[in-house]
Amino acid sequence: MKRMEGNSSRRGDFLIPLLTVLFDCIAIESSFLFSYWLRFRSPFFEYLGYMHGDAPPIEGYLLGSLFIVLIWVMLFNSRKMYSARRNVTLSDEVINIVKVVSLGMLVVMSAAFFYRDFSYSRVVFGLLWFSSIVLIFAGRVVLRSFERRLYRKGRHLQHAIIIGSDSLANEVYTRLNGHLSFGFNVVGYFADARAHEELKLARAAYLGSVSDAPAFIQEGGVELAFIALRSKDHPRLFELIGECEGVNVEFMMVPDVLDILTSQVRVRELEGVPFLRIKGIPLTFWGRVSKRSFDIIVSLLLLIAFSPVWLLIMLLIKLDSRGPVFFKQERVGLDGWKFTMYKFRSMRVGADESDHKAGLGIRNDPRRTRVGVLLRKTSLDELPQLYNVLRGEMSLVGPRPERIKFVEEFQEIVPKYLDRHRVKTGMTGWAQVNGFRGDTSIEERIKYDLYYIENWSLAFDVKILLRTLRAALMAKGVN
Repeated sequence: MKRMEGNSSRRGDFLIPLLTVLFDCIAIESSFLFSYWLRFRSPFFEYLGYMHGDAPPIEGYLLGSLFIVLIWVMLFNSRKMYSARRNVTLSDEVINIVKVVSLGMLVVMSAAFFYRDFSYSRVVFGLLWFSSIVLIFAGRVVLRSFERRLYRKGRHLQHAIIIGSDSLANEVYTRLNGHLSFGFNVVGYFADARAHEELKLARAAYLGSVSDAPAFIQEGGVELAFIALRSKDHPRLFELIGECEGVNVEFMMVPDVLDILTSQVRVRELEGVPFLRIKGIPLTFWGRVSKRSFDIIVSLLLLIAFSPVWLLIMLLIKLDSRGPVFFKQERVGLDGWKFTMYKFRSMRVGADESDHKAGLGIRNDPRRTRVGVLLRKTSLDELPQLYNVLRGEMSLVGPRPERIKFVEEFQEIVPKYLDRHRVKTGMTGWAQVNGFRGDTSIEERIKYDLYYIENWSLAFDVKILLRTLRAALMAKGVN
């Protein structure tokens, strides 16, 4: 078999992290100098009535900035934010930056409190927190674009193989093949039998049986192996890993068991006995309090901010077609409780009577009104559900509420379907931002819903909301 050259990708592993560190250093230093200038040199604060008099010497701030740059870079590195092929979404990036910068500010303010030789302005620290988030994020956006441009040109790609040939392996290939911006180049697959010709994986190079994979990996050039074997074949996986000892290759296994795929497996020790926790209570007491508080605050702000849009939509609906402005339908929520969900009406009156024909939703639904087409595409028809959120019937983020008829049907045929009712249903969810809306696989949708439930955090909610906002701005709603 032909040996592949891996040095190019290793150069990328050095180049991108180095540029990221340099960009972060420049962004942090620039935000420090900008904050100092805005507070003491610009007329902005004088207009606000804050007379600063003689500005403190900038030398003290420059000395402090060197300490801040060092500490913050170490914090970013501890969060593993300096690596190539991170494939981090922009929503993840901004959340991680806010976390690290906020932690860094606590370190800086603590150090400033104990350092008595120089008095630092608290206003400068406040400006530094905001401006550094903006500048660091801007730098990451530029680098992300540069990194993906390199990958699209075929430079610094990480050569990968797939081990497996059924639907699990096909899903891996389908998602990664042709997306060079991810930084992966799938050179082929190993399996005991060729992939079925109907699968997209069949288009990839067949490199041999599973037993041939170790020799191919040992020849060099392959840096990543995606393992897509079924649980019954796991003994072969252990043999494969054992035969690749001493070889610099990364193995990533795609689980095929729903329990493992959707649960956050952790080890707990009770009286010296280790237990694997494969299912837990999704929200603790304080988790419920923080999520509910977040829902109330954000939904109130959104209701106020979108009030002019509400009035405009209500007017357009009335002018476009006869019937009520709002559409009401009974849905199933937390613990199976039923509630009335609200939407802006996007279809003709009486369209819900033919729901049995539409199922979970059809593209280019002829029942939609002219205004309804725009509302569905931008997801603006979902805005009235902010009222459901305020009432506590829904959350901003969670599994989407389903109609009673489908809940009764799916609970009989879809494994773990009722587990999605362990939390409040949401206006948007992890399944929706990953493309599982309308007429899509209900089994795949459940996997994403259960993953969200088992891995919930407030930061996860913020990430989903940011991705929902991006999808709405790009008009990627349900057709």
